[in-house]
Amino acid sequence: MSALTLRKIRFRSGVWEGQVENAPHGGPRPQIAVRYLDREVADVALTEAETPGCWTLSIPIPTEAVGDGVQSFVIYEAGSDEKLGDFTLIAGEPLVDDLRAEVELLRAELDMLKRAFRRHCLETT
Repeated sequence: MSALTLRKIRFRSGVWEGQVENAPHGGPRPQIAVRYLDREVADVALTEAETPGCWTLSIPIPTEAVGDGVQSFVIYEAGSDEKLGDFTLIAGEPLVDDLRAEVELLRAELDMLKRAFRRHCLETT
C-alpha cells in the first residue's frame, strides 16, 4: 500500500491541480502518471511544495478530452500502478443521476488492472 495521499486543490483554466503528500514525513520524489482513455497524459508536472514531503501536481487537460460526454482521468503512482485518485469531466447535457461517469471510471480502473495482471503473468513465468 502506498504512503502517498492525493487531495484536490482546484480545477481552472484547463489545469487540474492537487497536492501529493508522502506520509509521515518526506521521502523520495514520487513518480506520478495520469491516464485518459488508457493513454498517459503528457506534460504532467510535479513540483515540490514548501512543506516537506508535499508536491503540487498539475495536470493539463488534453484538448481532445474537451467536448460532449464524460471524460475520466485516473491518477496513479507509476512505480506500483497503485491508484491515488481520479477526476471526471462532464460536458453537454448533464443528467441528474449520470452513471456514465462511474462506468468510464470503472473502465479506466479495469484497464489498469489488466496491465498489472499481464505484467504479473510475465514476471511469474
